[in-house]
Amino acid sequence: MPGRKPGGMNSGFKLGTFVPLGIEPHLSRNFLFEVDGVPIGVFNEVQGLAVEIDTDKVREGGQNGFIHHLPGRMEWPHITFRRGLTQSDNLFHWFEKMSGEKFAGNRNKVEKSTGAISIVDHLGLRLRSWNLRDVMPVKWGGPSLSTGSNDMLMEELEIIHHGFSSESFVLGAL
Repeated sequence: MPGRKPGGMNSGFKLGTFVPLGIEPHLSRNFLFEVDGVPIGVFNEVQGLAVEIDTDKVREGGQNGFIHHLPGRMEWPHITFRRGLTQSDNLFHWFEKMSGEKFAGNRNKVEKSTGAISIVDHLGLRLRSWNLRDVMPVKWGGPSLSTGSNDMLMEELEIIHHGFSSESFVLGAL
């Protein structure tokens, strides 16, 4: 178009916005949680997806300008999922496998599971996933039941794990 200059005010870019590599920034949508490839459910909220590295402080004699920090162990907090009540029983089958009758039937041996948390867009396409190692459920909380309440029925799941890796999907993939 006449009068348009590359990179000028009419270039399509708005001041203060940044779109990395031509892809729209990820927004919170829904979060799919799977264990060993089996969908446990789609959750509204996920908390605790983090890692912290402990450091050992080393004070060097004669060096008063700083303290050396040596990397130590990685600490992975529990992850908590929240969602509305679902019809799937996959979560409870996983609990039984880890601590119930199926656990006892397996000579009280824990079979290590892998898990994945994926951000899923409105079309059901994956945008980003975190692949969890050695996943195990440690707590489930059911909805508060009251005939006098109009609140949404919510359940909560808490898991432990031994770390994760991440994976991005350029165009989304199932």
